[in-house]
Amino acid sequence: MRVTLHEVSKGRGGQALPTTSLEFHTGAVRFALAETEQRPTVLGLIASGRMKPETGRVTVDGTTDNRMLRRAVALVDAPDVSDPHADITLAGVVGEELMFAGVGATPLHARRWLARLGFGELAGVPIGNVDPAARVRILCELAILREGTEGIVLVSPDRHGGSPDGWWRIASEFADRGYAMLVIIGGSAAVALERMNELEAINASGPVQPLVLEAPSADPDAESPDETPDTATATATATATATATATDADTATDTTENGAER
Repeated sequence: MRVTLHEVSKGRGGQALPTTSLEFHTGAVRFALAETEQRPTVLGLIASGRMKPETGRVTVDGTTDNRMLRRAVALVDAPDVSDPHADITLAGVVGEELMFAGVGATPLHARRWLARLGFGELAGVPIGNVDPAARVRILCELAILREGTEGIVLVSPDRHGGSPDGWWRIASEFADRGYAMLVIIGGSAAVALERMNELEAINASGPVQPLVLEAPSADPDAESPDETPDTATATATATATATATATDADTATDTTENGAER
């Protein structure tokens, strides 16, 4: 499966999502850069076929089929859309997802499922307190329980903290298992991933722009490069003369005024 976003945007003038093109496919993991509070979720919704873009189109293996895209791609942990409430216990989150997957969904089933995954001790912990990498592992494992899932769009795992290499390695494992993986992240996480060369992280939405520090302001007393030495010297002499004349005039005025006050 190959999912391609062809110059998609959302909102008037691209305010919700500026023009974006990217591609992710079976057996590989890619990341895409999306900043601000809403854009990661908007991009995730469009990439998983759950929102129609304002401009552009989304194709699956070269054809436009949003219904198939929705069935094939799971939208994981998107803020305000598919992220579980922070206060719900992990067992509660698992139980709900097991129900959607059409398998046993009792608290016992949930605890057993977590135990098989190696997280049995976290069953009673609110998911908001679960380690970021463990959270990604659990939510992605739950996503692929649904029949027909071929890909995952994981939204903003960096917002939970932790080192990017933790959830990136997990996403890579799912790609190795044959899933198409797209991870939507912010600029800081993107820069961190690109600096970790061993992770071989590929940006699906284009290169990350390097951070640029503002140049120091020019020294007003510095010699202008356009001035010749003779011109600069003459300018400095004229300025000094004018300043001295103005100072003498001010002194005289001040003396007269001060004397009148006394």
